[in-house]
Amino acid sequence: MPLSAPAPRKHLHTRRYEFCGYEREDGLWDIEGRITDTKTYGFANEFRGEIKPGEPIHDMSVRLTLDDELTVAAIEVSSDAGPYRICPDIVPDFQVMKGERIKPGWHRRVKELLGGVKGCTHIVEMMGSMGTVAYQTMYWRRKRSAGEKSPPPINTCHAFAADSEVVKRFYPQFYRGQ
Repeated sequence: MPLSAPAPRKHLHTRRYEFCGYEREDGLWDIEGRITDTKTYGFANEFRGEIKPGEPIHDMSVRLTLDDELTVAAIEVSSDAGPYRICPDIVPDFQVMKGERIKPGWHRRVKELLGGVKGCTHIVEMMGSMGTVAYQTMYWRRKRSAGEKSPPPINTCHAFAADSEVVKRFYPQFYRGQ
């Protein structure tokens, strides 16, 4: 069901996320994310001069290279547009993610290592979602290769609640309902 009709309003800001997952020929995986923020109006910026309507205020990208265990083998970050000259200076600090593993608590771990003044709030926010994109990208191949050894994502959302009809139908061995 779509959202209801909105009250009269004026569009001012757009934030776009784009995520793509890739299986590499060398057996690794690339998960890429990009965030862009634009305004519908122009405004002055001390660092960049005038930012025109539709021109990105933020344009930042991340590539996580993962192994089959969801461990970060490499990370590349770019900050192509930001409101301040110093925004790109934090990019090298994201290398701290090498060796980290996407697993429950991924969002918390990203914030622990790169939250606040240790990172860029926009990139950190985006990286949290990249964990989900990695699971979606790798799910079917990982499931096939692991067989029944790989448990489903029980209790990770409403549909996968241990007592849900989805778990009862597709994963009866993990069903905990009546």
